[in-house]
Amino acid sequence: MLKRLQKTGIFVAITFSLSWGWFYLFSGVFKAGVNTSLFTVMATVYMFMPMLAAIIVQKFIYHKPLKEPLGISFKINRWFFVAWLLPIVLVFAALGMGLLMPGVEWSWEMEGMYIRFQENLSLEQIERMKVQTAALPLHPLWIGLLSGLVAGATINAVAGFGEELGWRGLLQKELGFLGFWRSSLLIGLIWGIWHTPIILQGYNYPQHPQAGVFYMVYFTMLYAPIFSYIRLKARSVIAPAILHGSLNATVALSFMTLKGGTDLSIGLTGLAGLLVLLLANIGLYIFDRFLAKEPVMAK
Repeated sequence: MLKRLQKTGIFVAITFSLSWGWFYLFSGVFKAGVNTSLFTVMATVYMFMPMLAAIIVQKFIYHKPLKEPLGISFKINRWFFVAWLLPIVLVFAALGMGLLMPGVEWSWEMEGMYIRFQENLSLEQIERMKVQTAALPLHPLWIGLLSGLVAGATINAVAGFGEELGWRGLLQKELGFLGFWRSSLLIGLIWGIWHTPIILQGYNYPQHPQAGVFYMVYFTMLYAPIFSYIRLKARSVIAPAILHGSLNATVALSFMTLKGGTDLSIGLTGLAGLLVLLLANIGLYIFDRFLAKEPVMAK
């Protein structure tokens, strides 16, 4: 147990050093805003730091193989498809939950989303966006859904793998002795804190970056058991990478057509989403306890 905790500590220290060091170095040099191409480049590289740390720890410090111990398997099973489609269900559930929040209403014209953009875009940029949106052949909600499904299983899944080899690869293997719930929540806590510099920059919570740090931790701790469950059932870290990719590709759909509320109340990463994830975890427990042929939570 002590050896596993030591290995976990080394991985966390390297991951945070690489990730936060990269963020502050990049930000100091380029000073790129959240909605810029440079920030996207920075955030994409940031996502690969847990993978780099996992390789350093597993291969070069402990001299252990990567593929089997960290669950790198492309043997597709039904849980890969669950990973791909589940975020869509959660996103639309959060969209519906958002409508129950005080002062929130439906807006097919996406007025609420444009208000959010005012935090990081000029009025001229927003007006251009509105013109471009009006010229689209389909409403952005449906375009976002279709493109999200494609990106979630392809390019976004590759970026998701950059994180998941660390979180659900190395960490889940080393912390498995704690049991399903405790290991999942601890991984979720680490995962959430890891986001801190980007959240403080205004990512995900542009209206409340400081409070957003705590909300992100709540979000990752509630989502982590779902990631862990899919990792165990799929017997592969590729499945949670797809889950991660699909999540990132579709999360904006959870607030795109809502007006009112704030980034703390609506959307999958707001209170509406946290409630949905809490219900999803209850459903996951019931499924594993009473319906699953091979329960994993009791292990």
